[in-house]
Amino acid sequence: MSGTSVLSQTHLLSLPSNPSQSSELNARFNELGWLSLLKRCKSMEEFKQVHAQILKLGLFWDSFCGSNLVATCALSKWGSMEYACSIFRQIEEPGSFEYNTIIRGNVNNMNLEEALLLYLEMLERGIEPDKFTYPFVLKACSLLGALKEGMQIHGHVFKAGLEGDIFVQNSLISMYGKCGEIKHACAVFEQMDGKSVASWSYIIGAHASVEMWQECLMLLGDMSSEGRHRAEESILVSALSACTRLGSPNLGRCIHGILLRNISELNVVVRTSLIDMYVKCGCLEKGLCVFQNMAEKNRYSYTVMISGLAIHGRGREALRVFSDMLVEGLAPDDVVYVGVLSACSHAGLVNEGLQCFNCMQLEHKIKPTVQHYGCMVDLMGRAGMLREAYNLIKSMPIKPNDVVWRSLLSACKAHLNLEIGEIAAENLFKLNQNNPGDYLVLANMYARAQKWADVARIRTEMAEKHLVQTPGFSLVEANRKVYKFVSQDKSQPQCDTIYDMIHQMEWQLKFEGYTPDMSQVLLDVDEEEKRQRLKYHSQKLAIAFALIQTSEGSPIRISRNLRMCNDCHTYTKFISMISEREITVRDRNHFHHFKDGACSCKDYW
Repeated sequence: MSGTSVLSQTHLLSLPSNPSQSSELNARFNELGWLSLLKRCKSMEEFKQVHAQILKLGLFWDSFCGSNLVATCALSKWGSMEYACSIFRQIEEPGSFEYNTIIRGNVNNMNLEEALLLYLEMLERGIEPDKFTYPFVLKACSLLGALKEGMQIHGHVFKAGLEGDIFVQNSLISMYGKCGEIKHACAVFEQMDGKSVASWSYIIGAHASVEMWQECLMLLGDMSSEGRHRAEESILVSALSACTRLGSPNLGRCIHGILLRNISELNVVVRTSLIDMYVKCGCLEKGLCVFQNMAEKNRYSYTVMISGLAIHGRGREALRVFSDMLVEGLAPDDVVYVGVLSACSHAGLVNEGLQCFNCMQLEHKIKPTVQHYGCMVDLMGRAGMLREAYNLIKSMPIKPNDVVWRSLLSACKAHLNLEIGEIAAENLFKLNQNNPGDYLVLANMYARAQKWADVARIRTEMAEKHLVQTPGFSLVEANRKVYKFVSQDKSQPQCDTIYDMIHQMEWQLKFEGYTPDMSQVLLDVDEEEKRQRLKYHSQKLAIAFALIQTSEGSPIRISRNLRMCNDCHTYTKFISMISEREITVRDRNHFHHFKDGACSCKDYW
């Protein structure tokens, strides 16, 4: 050990041979500083020296001394739970303080089952738990997902008369939230007489854990309306997650402003959450700005930025960010490489993707997972390398999952390869027979090949299995509300106005050279019916509505639950030019930014 030990800093700790001197030393040591020496310990070696002197001088049997030894050893960063437990077991009659300390230490060290066993031992010995016991016991339950035990401990809280203690109540909210019992968490929250900022943090976090994003934002609004507490960092990070999932960049920007006003220096976790929110809400440039202004970046920050650039089709920029990460000396992991390979796939960077896949294995010694193979199949499939993608699947050292086969099937649909598509579908159905989307892709491929008997067979099989595809829909924000449209939708109050707008745009589109892609209507119907079905796709209705409801020149943002069809993609390019609007469409896998008749994906998606 470098430096001077704690014990060498005082002459009091050299033991004399004379008993009278020893008695005097004992009194002086007791009076002048065993506790201060304990507090000055910075390692287990120093702690053991102090512990040894306490034992030699017979001070251990003082309950206050024993308690402090346990607390110092169990709760210090440099401490040892094993050593702390050995001291605890030497205390003849440990009380609630000693049990609380050793339970807390075990929870902090993730010895969660041991913490619960100590709580049971405490009850068996007739030692009454107090308000300091329950927060850590409940934390152990929440981390274990032990709902049954947590509910039993909630009963003990009532018996102890501590159901009104704010720290216990907050711990109950956290436990129920992490165990997915949101109703119980809300019940505890609503019964609280005085809610602290931590109470709001726990209840918002509880809703976030079960993905009740709208409720997260409503609770944040309730807290702000109450006016008694300023939202702390953890609450605002949960709110940012809600904005990310709901695709609400305007509210996300408001929360960003609150963070800047209330927190002097945003840490790397908060800044990374901001990047994630902006890129997933379609505001890539904002996300890049936050990223570039970060003084400190970690591997997760780079992962979020690389994945964000990937879903926006900016593959080369994603590779530059990955290169910067390596230059900074941060070692990539398997998650980073999923983002990198995905970026190559979305941008059609086949050679670069193959190089990264090899580099991952040879240079960084990362064993490919099924996710990495899925990215490579997607990369090759999008580029039309269907045979190569199929051969890669056959050579995989691990069993391909349904995602891998689905990527190949989608690529076969895009490149009209029914032969390999049937092989992909066959393997896919062996793994998962209950996804209606897979059957529909195969049925659509048969329809493109005009094999109507096979189309009928697939649809009959779907009916027999009671498989129903979720209808495609488009969401658009206007006047601070979100509106939902489905194909051929006539449920909106402004239905007639929307259809009139579609009709008006049809003439302008024809003049500019737009021709509907009839191949996208995979039904055995005449040309006029195909034209009508194409005309009122959900995305087109959403665009028409936004053009009516929003101010001239303002951007339009649309979210879809399914992949955009080729016709809607072409149609939206023309509309962006005619209306002089920027139109952002987020489909299941990508962001498409339409401006001046072009799309950011460069027609590769």
